[in-house]
Amino acid sequence: MAAFSGCASPLSTTLRSGLAPFTLRHRLRLRRLRASDDNLREVCAGRVPEHVLQRAEEVGYVVPTEGAGAILACPLTGSGKTLAYLLSVFSAIDFGRSSVQALVVVPTRELGMQVTKVARILAAKACTVMALLDGGMLRRQKSWVKAEPPAIIVATVASLCQMIEKRAFSLQSMRVLVIDEVDFIFGSSKQTDVVHVHVNPVQPMPSHLQHKYAICSKKERLHVLLSLLEKDAPKSGIIFVAEQSEKSKKAGHPPSTTVVVEFLRTTYMGSLEVLLLEEDMNFNARATSFTEVKGKGFLLVSTDIASRGFDLPQTSHIYNFDLPKTAIDYLHRAGRTGREPFSKLACSVTTLITEDEHFVLQRFQNELKFHCEELPVESMFAFNL
Repeated sequence: MAAFSGCASPLSTTLRSGLAPFTLRHRLRLRRLRASDDNLREVCAGRVPEHVLQRAEEVGYVVPTEGAGAILACPLTGSGKTLAYLLSVFSAIDFGRSSVQALVVVPTRELGMQVTKVARILAAKACTVMALLDGGMLRRQKSWVKAEPPAIIVATVASLCQMIEKRAFSLQSMRVLVIDEVDFIFGSSKQTDVVHVHVNPVQPMPSHLQHKYAICSKKERLHVLLSLLEKDAPKSGIIFVAEQSEKSKKAGHPPSTTVVVEFLRTTYMGSLEVLLLEEDMNFNARATSFTEVKGKGFLLVSTDIASRGFDLPQTSHIYNFDLPKTAIDYLHRAGRTGREPFSKLACSVTTLITEDEHFVLQRFQNELKFHCEELPVESMFAFNL
């Protein structure tokens, strides 16, 4: 069985399927390909089935990025990691066999929906792709998976565990396991209590971003955010807010996301619609919020659920209303901006911090190797507090 990890850290990977591992020779070839004009077909020649390559070309996947083609995918966020591992998946499975042969584990329903969409586009009618995602109709899917086992399953951890406990399907025929966002799945106690993995980011910060920060008190933060929005006039933006703590919940305080949304809906005079997305929302509400922001301008107020797997290419500005917990969280938040086909947009990431949090942001800069410019709050903003 082949194991693939989509992550921000090098992990040892052994490949035992018919898909040959990428040796030093292959890595050298990839370097030459990056410097040439070779297309995806030439990169994958002899390794990916012809009908999969043809389908990829039909939907517009022609020229690989530096991330595409790696078995252990540690590329820039948004550079084509999903396509890279799916091509490998399609290379390893037997299309004539009726059994579960590939399993893609994802951290969130939203990322699972996007992976499933790409997998089904590539598969066309050659094989079946099933999504087992939180909030789905598992009872109906249990009957389906028993009657007609799909070749590929895309699943969140909770839904996968439920189906395995019910013995809905067997993994004996599985040839490929993909763990997408391995640090998010195994590094969070909310996802699993079995394994904890510490991951150090190694991928560089996207070069198209301008990083800024403003030092202000928590009392001033909402007004600084409003002034930034008026000054920047983003085409679309995501405002990342920390999840509410259990202590705050027990005290009966509203979550910060609600506070920010209500403030902006009464004070923001721009043309963008202010929307809310947070983990505690039910799945229908989350799906509605995600659908509403597709293809138009928006200001999305969200917890870190929007930092992974959300492909909103028109996003031009990121605002960290609260400092991310880790450098990896900062990296993934920043990676929501300037994605294809809008990668030429001027994009920025602005973080609001207190004086005491400054050293944490400096640590992120050292770890991710980027420079962050300080905004002179006193001279740029006027507050009516």
